[in-house]
Amino acid sequence: MPELNDRKPMDLRRRGIYLLPNLFTTAALFAGFYAIVQAMNNRFEFAAVAIFVAMVFDGLDGRVARLTHTQSEFGAEYDSLSDMVSFGVAPALVTYEWALKGLGKWGWFAAFIYCAGTALRLARFNTNIEVVDKRYFQGLPSPAAAALVASFAWVMLDNHFTGHEVRWYACALTVFAGVTMVSNLKYYSFKDLNMRKSVPFIVIFLLALFFIFVSVDPPAVLFVLFLAYSLSGYVLWLPGLRRKIPGNPTL
Repeated sequence: MPELNDRKPMDLRRRGIYLLPNLFTTAALFAGFYAIVQAMNNRFEFAAVAIFVAMVFDGLDGRVARLTHTQSEFGAEYDSLSDMVSFGVAPALVTYEWALKGLGKWGWFAAFIYCAGTALRLARFNTNIEVVDKRYFQGLPSPAAAALVASFAWVMLDNHFTGHEVRWYACALTVFAGVTMVSNLKYYSFKDLNMRKSVPFIVIFLLALFFIFVSVDPPAVLFVLFLAYSLSGYVLWLPGLRRKIPGNPTL
């Protein structure tokens, strides 16, 4: 009997550790749900910020699970469902309520393309996780696509543009993000960066500059950053396309 009593604290500790990464996933899910609620209340700037908060929690849950050695199939599935809400449904509904509603069927069609692209992107990621190159994502990652759409709404609101004024730009950007998620373009994943190794001083200096720029004008800097990242896949794709063209002198 004493041995059984000694095991109980350890069992509770293990359950608590496994709960920890899922708490971050739940926080990300809540932020996505909060974004939807704020969009329904026409508070689109709060909705956009909530999507970025969801990105932070989504980035933490996997790292916490790896640090505590608590990865599980349940956590992976729960994370995908949370991503679908936070980076699929929430950005689509926020953009639709803010700018696309006035376009009629074209508006909800663009929002659906984005939402379906997120679902397909997540399904492909889950099925190919063991066979793809870890250094690159296949297609634009759903958090980056959500950040692109949300930061566009945020920067337009910050510069006093209404959704009606930029509705066609929002439509084009939403469709672009949705299609790029299901493309075969390669996007650098940053997973091969080892934060435990020493880095040059210039890296720390550049990180400091990045945080300074973000603090000066968060919506504009974040929009430019994620727009550049979304276009980086096409930049990496161009050299391969040139090599495939018959008669190309670079062959």
